[in-house]
Amino acid sequence: MHRYTEAAQQSAARVIAVYSTSFGLATRLLAPRCRTSIASIYALVRVADEVVDGVGAAAGLTPEEQLASLRELEAEVERAVASGFSTNLVVHAYAVAARESGIDASLTRPFFASMEMDLAPRDLDPEEQATYVYGSAEVVGLMCLRVFLTGRTPHPDELEVMTAGARALGAAFQNVNFLRDLAADTALGRGYLPTDGAPTAHDGPFDEAAKRAWVEKVAADVRAAKRGIALLPGDCRVGVAVACGLFEELNRRIAATPAAELARRRISVPAPVKARIVASTLMKEAPWRG
Repeated sequence: MHRYTEAAQQSAARVIAVYSTSFGLATRLLAPRCRTSIASIYALVRVADEVVDGVGAAAGLTPEEQLASLRELEAEVERAVASGFSTNLVVHAYAVAARESGIDASLTRPFFASMEMDLAPRDLDPEEQATYVYGSAEVVGLMCLRVFLTGRTPHPDELEVMTAGARALGAAFQNVNFLRDLAADTALGRGYLPTDGAPTAHDGPFDEAAKRAWVEKVAADVRAAKRGIALLPGDCRVGVAVACGLFEELNRRIAATPAAELARRRISVPAPVKARIVASTLMKEAPWRG
């Protein structure tokens, strides 16, 4: 079983390396005790996302077939977590992580429910958007927190701050991604940023006022996330702080980009800027690792 699990975990790590330079970089900065589990969680998230948003459609699956595949994946995840084994390498790696850190269906079921929402493209209302973000991103933050705290018993007050921070960081990541991918999502008929649900009163098309409201929402979530990050175990704080810093920089660049331009092109953080963020975060956080 050890060799099979090792192969599964290496497969999961490769998925993240191929799909996300930011998360791949941040994950490498985590302590070995949690690095593998975090990579396994994100690999499962990526596979599920591809079922509804990428490879599934490219392979010619109908929405009904995509839904069936997604539900099969969810069922396989629950079986694997119960048994500790799956013939799907990514699912097996995830199940090992889940069993070690106490991740259960209370977190995976909202995630898969949000993935199903992607198969019925529409403009989400504020309540639907909050539900979608919780399931697609906030629960992933909560999964990661369980990994970070495995074998540790924080004070209840600190746990409350870290839990709120994990959810806030997930929401910040997701909403800044919605801003970044506005053009692509619009082309797919998906509206993830309801203008009438923005933090400030606004009703109408996605214009500067709507963009500013969502940018401010992301910034507020980043501030809440940082309060939680400060309390994380030192051996995983650096990696999380780097991920937070990278997305905070993306949010700043989106803030400086006209709303009309967001509807035409995808904003990104250049590699040299990413390297600078990593270096500055390491200088700030590394002395406290461990």
